[in-house]
Amino acid sequence: MNSAYDPISSSHCQGQHYAPSFWASTIALPEPNPPLQCDLQCDVAIIGGGFSGLLTAYYLASEHHLDCAVFEANQVGFGASARNAGFVLKGSGRLSYPQMAKKWGMDVCKGIYSEFSQAVSRVESLIQSLDIQCDPQAKGYIKIAHNPQAFKSLQAQAHFLKTHLSSDAEFISKAQLKSDYMNNHQAYGALRLPDGFGINPLKLLLGYRTMALKAGVKLYENSLVGDIKEVSSGVELLVNGHTVKAKKLVITGNAYNSKNTHPAINNRYLPILSSIMVTEPLSERDLVETGLKTNQVTMDTRTLKYYYRKLPDNRLLFGGRGAIFAKDKDKPAYLNNLKHGLLDCFPTLTHLKPAFYWHGYIAAALDDMPHVKVEGNIGYILGYCGAGVSFSAQAAYRLAQQIGGVSVPPLPLYHTPLPYLPFAQLRRYGQWGYYQYAQFKDRFF
Repeated sequence: MNSAYDPISSSHCQGQHYAPSFWASTIALPEPNPPLQCDLQCDVAIIGGGFSGLLTAYYLASEHHLDCAVFEANQVGFGASARNAGFVLKGSGRLSYPQMAKKWGMDVCKGIYSEFSQAVSRVESLIQSLDIQCDPQAKGYIKIAHNPQAFKSLQAQAHFLKTHLSSDAEFISKAQLKSDYMNNHQAYGALRLPDGFGINPLKLLLGYRTMALKAGVKLYENSLVGDIKEVSSGVELLVNGHTVKAKKLVITGNAYNSKNTHPAINNRYLPILSSIMVTEPLSERDLVETGLKTNQVTMDTRTLKYYYRKLPDNRLLFGGRGAIFAKDKDKPAYLNNLKHGLLDCFPTLTHLKPAFYWHGYIAAALDDMPHVKVEGNIGYILGYCGAGVSFSAQAAYRLAQQIGGVSVPPLPLYHTPLPYLPFAQLRRYGQWGYYQYAQFKDRFF
């Protein structure tokens, strides 16, 4: 077992430790489905048993009546789908809507905004219609301006959203933020969107697992996909020493793909470590001193963002970027960074201790956008950049449509291949340089 697993350099993720997350303390994982033990034939083989893989399989089975098999290298709940902060947000990637409009035009910007909006609604609908008990919290996404320049930028974003996208975006002054939401000592104001919300991602994932199995999806856990061959009839996979023949292959591991999964995605994304801590429950005095009156999901405007929310039992979840190199992920400096970030926002919480602390990889594409595409017999979803809890639902729906022969909206999300990363072997050193620049920028600009 390689304790310093890195998707760039490790051959696969099988046999790694599960994250000691807060979510894992709230619900037990079910007994894993048996691994693949014989040769298999199916319409669609899917690599990855997270949000994207399970939902793609669900939509393929329930709406397109295709025979699907999902192969998870470990057990459902291992990867990013159960390691994240549980933020259901209207967005994905790192591009703002004004940047999208400048890059592709207003019609494309509106189309992407519609897809991201549908993603939030789709997750909410799945939770309600299937009665998934995943602890959804009050709606609202608060974006905190961490300096005066960011304050002006948020004002401009609020104006853009209202003017061009008919958004209910609300700009919140520093005084209103303090009186109605929280006494954040680093805030200069905030932008609030009304339709984001927080959930327990592991409970949501297990709800999707149940949903997929009921739809007739075959799920093989502890089943590592090794060799992939494209043949005249489709694809052939080697899984646990057995041959799987399928007409189509779907790759949904996101940052947890193997380093040489397939040329369609190899060297086309950057896996980035995020770290999250969850504190002990806040006391009544803590709640008064911090002014925390909301459970709405919150993120700041730093390039290297902090994100946080108050959980149903009054614990604080606080996350941010982790180590660059996997071997460094458990060094005290990264937990201390989160502690310092929390105290910058809420200085009275010096006594509060982290009860849980864990890490997980997200994946970013070179153009800062997710890609959901079928190329020949290979389909993939990759590049959520940390916002996959919501967009995975829409991405899976659209990928299933593509495989099922249904047209999807003419947007870069669905029709542009993942761009190749130049000097891919130097990705980590480029990331290090970018982090140095970002820290300087976040401090002074």
